Amino acid sequence: MTEPSAPTPANAQDDSPCCVMSFNVSDPTGATGITADALAMASAAAYTLPVVTSVLLRDTIDVHDHHALDAELIAEQARRLLEDVSVNAFKVGFLGNTENVSAVAEILNDYSDVPVIAYMPDVSWMNDLEIDQYLDAFGELVLPQTAVLVGNLGTLARWLLPDWSREHSPGPRDVARAAAELGVSFTLVTGMPSHEQWLENHLASPDTILASARFERFEARFIGAGDTLAAALTALLAAGADLQTAASEALQYLDQALDAGFQPGMGQAVPDRLFWAEAAPEDNQDAHPEADPEPTQRALGDFPLDPTRH
Repeated sequence: MTEPSAPTPANAQDDSPCCVMSFNVSDPTGATGITADALAMASAAAYTLPVVTSVLLRDTIDVHDHHALDAELIAEQARRLLEDVSVNAFKVGFLGNTENVSAVAEILNDYSDVPVIAYMPDVSWMNDLEIDQYLDAFGELVLPQTAVLVGNLGTLARWLLPDWSREHSPGPRDVARAAAELGVSFTLVTGMPSHEQWLENHLASPDTILASARFERFEARFIGAGDTLAAALTALLAAGADLQTAASEALQYLDQALDAGFQPGMGQAVPDRLFWAEAAPEDNQDAHPEADPEPTQRALGDFPLDPTRH
């Protein structure tokens, strides 16, 4: 297959990258949160404006605690930047607590012409009361302003369809319908089982499936896949790609980032978001072992299309 060309940046008149503001947590492992957003967005030729909302205390095995930043500090970070820099899209990740959800939602409302991509991670490490309060606030304040909601099927179904009682499990359109009732236009649902070997991912509206990708199951368990997908999608949309193209390219990017993933510690693996920048061996390397080949890099945003799904 031929490789896709990079989308035309929204700021193409001066060749500067489009800017995306990300509200997300600081994760010391680099697997999720602001670090994941910055690397994935850079891969799609977008410039990340990171607004830290909370600090995780975690390793690659588990989340041990978190400390939410003050809501006024978060608002001050964002508003100073927004008065200075033109932003092409917002990416909303984990915000820490209900006060921060309210502060971020107010900012999104003030910039209602800027598209919002929201990602809901698994927050089961919080206590039950915190989970209920956080999800209620997010659903009431952020989702009505969200263009695309990204999340794992299980996470989104437990949140949006808590009273599901049908014999079959909910599918992506069921999740999309529930999200639409809260104001979301589209959902990008990941991790839908398809036989024993495959997982399916679907971009859906309440009425139809707009884009799909099937991944072969990995033996390794990953952290950071959802943030990677949502960040790539946001960057591609900010750069001017249409939704179906952006979703397809973001899923292809995630597939290859997972395929190149690695295990930095004793716990779960993380995606290699810079897989495209690795040096490629030259044809004559064996003939001249003493030569140090020049590393070859792909242009930012030029993701290789691999027909093999993982």
